[in-house]
Amino acid sequence: MSLVRRLVLVVTISVLLSTAAYGAGWASRHDDRAVPVVAERADRPPAPTRVPAPPAEPRPEPRPGPRLLGPGDQSPEVRGLQARLAQIDWFEGDPTGFYGDLTAAAVRGFQAKRGIPVTGEVDRRTLGRLHAMTTEPTRAELLGTAEAANAPGALDERCRTGRVLCIDKTTSTLRWVVDGEVLQTLDTRFGATGTPTREGVFSVYRKSRDHVSSLYGSAMPYAMFFDGGQAVHYSPDFAAVGYAGASHGCVNIRDHDGIAWLYEQVQVGDTVVVSWS
Repeated sequence: MSLVRRLVLVVTISVLLSTAAYGAGWASRHDDRAVPVVAERADRPPAPTRVPAPPAEPRPEPRPGPRLLGPGDQSPEVRGLQARLAQIDWFEGDPTGFYGDLTAAAVRGFQAKRGIPVTGEVDRRTLGRLHAMTTEPTRAELLGTAEAANAPGALDERCRTGRVLCIDKTTSTLRWVVDGEVLQTLDTRFGATGTPTREGVFSVYRKSRDHVSSLYGSAMPYAMFFDGGQAVHYSPDFAAVGYAGASHGCVNIRDHDGIAWLYEQVQVGDTVVVSWS
């Protein structure tokens, strides 16, 4: 075989071998890329399905405990309650010992502020929280400045029999007396010089819970009329400014809860005594 043919044969074989090797390598590289990807996709677990969490159950509303003190009560414990509420600015005015509308409103506000069931009545939880926030009331806190100043004098003899509103202009007090027993004492304010409160023995002839004066347009809640247009009634002005003002002849009371209780006790026909001691 000639030299030229030998060279052509060698080149041809080399080309064939190179082509086979390249094809095998390309196939190998192609398989390495494709097969694992397919295998990974086939073996990958499906994504978990998210199940929404059940809604949280609402917490049950706290229930109030048994009533310890409430509207209508009258006792030293109520006076202590009022004094403690006054220490933290929930009760305005002097303690009276009577659980009326103002006391109930103060208790409701205290309960609402602290997440206690709002009832306006005192249960053990309410009382415990109040005691934790206050101190033992002093004698001055229990009596109040107004009651300490208005000490009643001797009881008029005309007040010792029957059911009597005994009003003392000397000490500015009203005492509710039944068969000689004093059941309640309230501070009073009387008419100015030009419109004085008349003295004498009268009787309650009319009651008007939400009365408004036809002459002056002023509110006269819990009015108990005893002589013409003169009546015993609650005065918000007396409660606000004290003895800096005066009435138009009526007997003003500044203790809202106290007169609210008194209004329920007094009957038409009960005696009214207005005097100086």
